[in-house]
Amino acid sequence: MNKKTWLIFCCLAIGIASYSIVQYLILDAHQAGFVSMKHMFIDTLDSLWFTMLYIHIIFSVLALVIGPFTLFSKFREKDIKRHRILGKIYIIGILFGSVSGLYLAFYATGGFVSQLGFSALSILWMITGYQALVKIKEQKIYDHQKWMVRNYSLTFAAVTLRIWLLVFTVLFGFDNFIISYPIISWLCWVPNLIVAQWIIQRKLQVSAQ
Repeated sequence: MNKKTWLIFCCLAIGIASYSIVQYLILDAHQAGFVSMKHMFIDTLDSLWFTMLYIHIIFSVLALVIGPFTLFSKFREKDIKRHRILGKIYIIGILFGSVSGLYLAFYATGGFVSQLGFSALSILWMITGYQALVKIKEQKIYDHQKWMVRNYSLTFAAVTLRIWLLVFTVLFGFDNFIISYPIISWLCWVPNLIVAQWIIQRKLQVSAQ
């Protein structure tokens, strides 16, 4: 990842992370736009749902912000010990973020298609994180890096979700949200994963030359 790309990822990640912290942890989460929207389709949200939401926000934000610092080679190679510490915190973020995300996916707006989309995201987020952890324990550095690229592309769904929400709202209006959201539940992460795989294949081709 070059410096310009890294800076873009950092700015977007920190921006969405800051927005989430303010909306859900500093202000009243019950009044947040996402929660207010849920109330339009679900009459009551119990305390367990809100607990899972808080867990998801805290740990997903942690992973979202730390991720770019683990992927940027110059930052990583400058202090390997620091990289390992950040990596451990990142994996903890993935663990709690994915488990809570899977629970929240069952309440996703838009019915079965949305529920399946966000469930698939949470499960793949967990699996790719686990694979990255296994590969580094086996000292397979390059394989670890490939799985981390895949994993962070799924972490970055927190950003692309909101970008697609804005695009669909501008193009089709809020009145069509119930139709748009099931599409977004897949669109927020599938293209990310495709791009991640393209980056990995491109690096393989360059290294083979």
